[in-house]
Amino acid sequence: MFRVLHVFDHSLPLHSGYSHRSRAILRAQADRGWHTRQVTGSKHAADGPAGEAVAEDFAEEVDGLLFHRTPPGALAKLPWVGQLDVVRGLKKRLDALIEAERPDLLHAHSPALNGRAALQAARRHGLPVVYEVRAFWEDAAVDHGTTREGSLRYRLTRAMETGVVRSVDQVTCICEGLRKDLVARGLPPTKVRVVGNAVDVERFTYRAPRDEALAAQLGLGDGPVLGFIGSFYAYEGLDLLVDALPAIAEQLPGVRLLLVGGGPQDQALRQSVTARGLDDRVHFIGRVPHSEVGRYATLIDANVFPRHSMRLTELVTPLKPLESMAQGVPVVASDVGGHHELIRDQETGFLFRSGDATALAHAVVDALSDPARIERIRLAGRRFVEDERSWAATTAVYESVYADAVARRR
Repeated sequence: MFRVLHVFDHSLPLHSGYSHRSRAILRAQADRGWHTRQVTGSKHAADGPAGEAVAEDFAEEVDGLLFHRTPPGALAKLPWVGQLDVVRGLKKRLDALIEAERPDLLHAHSPALNGRAALQAARRHGLPVVYEVRAFWEDAAVDHGTTREGSLRYRLTRAMETGVVRSVDQVTCICEGLRKDLVARGLPPTKVRVVGNAVDVERFTYRAPRDEALAAQLGLGDGPVLGFIGSFYAYEGLDLLVDALPAIAEQLPGVRLLLVGGGPQDQALRQSVTARGLDDRVHFIGRVPHSEVGRYATLIDANVFPRHSMRLTELVTPLKPLESMAQGVPVVASDVGGHHELIRDQETGFLFRSGDATALAHAVVDALSDPARIERIRLAGRRFVEDERSWAATTAVYESVYADAVARRR
């Protein structure tokens, strides 16, 4: 049995793919009888109960999990220096928690600031460190428009990431694309293990009955409903889906598009929909409580993931297509590298050439044209998730990773 102190960027009650993966890992490790404690860096939140400033020893229980919080320091809001403040504050918090909890190892998760803080604390206490790469954050910053590839900030962030993975005892990452990139940076292949994204299959009902009352409330009609549930970032390619919708409507006159969520591209998408005269076909639902997401999922005949090709999407696997498969909702996705790791074209879903609106339209029409084939793909997708992408299966890798890290430190 391992005693593990996890270091996260943020966690529940903030809802994101990152926080849901973290919760799943903690649940799976608890099921194995391991003792875990978890801490978040100062970027998680600046306020505690009733808006009060977070105390140095503040912790909160969310969904049965206790998260220790790190208060922001005096320099937190300053550019550049603020990043160092994150590391300094988290290192101090880790020092106290290590003394109290006596873990066997630290398991820090992206970004590299967490890895730096974990390394500094671990050196003082003689503990091994495992670091998990969930994405290269410099690539995400490029898409969000906060930097550009090759800029000073980009190169510094990349250098910090490389320095962390070289210094820790073991490295995990969420997909094969990231593993190959890390090995290309000079890491021994034996030091990098993949712990892929997965789903808690029991949380997703296969072919849940359609919520007819909600469908009537939204005025969806009888035509097929395409869907996307998630954050509206530029790399998700929702602009391409809007571009393809008129061609889809020519073949499927009753088609509707359900967009559940929000994000930086929300206003641009709304303007594009109006400019194309598609307001009667596209339903912007906005962000909904996590408990309500399942109701909207029952209305969708195919989920579309039209990600654009860029370093982030070529390297990183998303979580949403797996959730869709678990629910028995067919997946139509662009052929970026992150999707290729999850979807077998014409077997567990449908792939189309990224960046090509015509190819997207053809794939959607093709996917919805053969009910018998759709049923086979629904079943194959569910079996794939059950057999290869359950959290119990993917997180089993941590046992050997932790054992290797502890043995190396000894």
